[in-house]
Amino acid sequence: MSNLSRRRILFGGAAVGAGALLTACTSNTPQENTQVNTDKEEANPNAAPGEKVVIGFSAPAADHGWIAAITNNAKAQAGAYSDVELKAVEAGADAAAQRASVATLIAQKPNVIVMLPHDGKELNSSGLEAMKAGIPVVNLDRAFPDALAYRLLIKGDNYGMGVAAGNYIAAQMKLKSVSNPIIGEIAGIDSLELTQERTKGFNDALKANGMAVANRRAAEFTADSGQREAAGLLQALPKMDALWNHDDDQGIGVLAAINQAGRNEFIMVGGAGSKAAIDQIAADNSVLKATVTYSPSMASSAISLARLIGQGKGMSDLVELQVPKEITLASETITKDNASKYAKLGF
Repeated sequence: MSNLSRRRILFGGAAVGAGALLTACTSNTPQENTQVNTDKEEANPNAAPGEKVVIGFSAPAADHGWIAAITNNAKAQAGAYSDVELKAVEAGADAAAQRASVATLIAQKPNVIVMLPHDGKELNSSGLEAMKAGIPVVNLDRAFPDALAYRLLIKGDNYGMGVAAGNYIAAQMKLKSVSNPIIGEIAGIDSLELTQERTKGFNDALKANGMAVANRRAAEFTADSGQREAAGLLQALPKMDALWNHDDDQGIGVLAAINQAGRNEFIMVGGAGSKAAIDQIAADNSVLKATVTYSPSMASSAISLARLIGQGKGMSDLVELQVPKEITLASETITKDNASKYAKLGF
């Protein structure tokens, strides 16, 4: 998959500063912080213009920095190809609204559909409908339970995020010679499978190191909910050694609660890899010492792969003639030591 991941160029650099204002969020301006595959034809034969591909696109409203970056990356990647036309439809506020908009999109008969569903289970029927209509579906991030509902699933490694966070915390506790550490966790939306997978990975990694979570709260991937749940967790744990927060946008509120409580006796690990979080880690002036990646660049790759599927091509670095059925992106750990390397991937 190297031709789809190497040589990505970050267009623009403006992003939120590392301040913990609740009104802050990561950039949602289309031209900013987008990661686009710009391989030249001599480096990758698939980059040469080919048969025109109309790609339908549906993702939830960009009311969250990571979701905004998903849409921005998809649009930017589509714009990099002269043979791609992107038809984006509003996903609405819930699964029912997205099903209706995707039904309209299916009726327009695009060559391929890229869909990040509100919830994979609730949009499974839309994936099946498109596939039955002969339209390949690229299922982005939140997986459909039925493999017949998608041609390709590309997603981040939610379980791996938890493992990476757990392993980092365990290693830090051992370096500090902290036995029986008190560890907190602020998750995202508990009804989502991705949240459950992140928590399982975290618990498994801690257990392998003889550690466990002392207090866990579920938030809603928003700064306000992050502040609320962090305030409750801090009250429940008057002393803490480490904290994992699943989401960096949510972490804006978490850090605000920590600052308001005047707490700094523990280390914190974030999740996803926002530009604001990476900058704060590099500055090394808060409890936030690391974040584990869940990059929205997967949307750029989804568009590139949808184009290949529409043109009946495979990936140039693979022997097989078709794009794989499933791709899971690894979660990496960003610390002060490598923050400068990952800064261009922040959203």
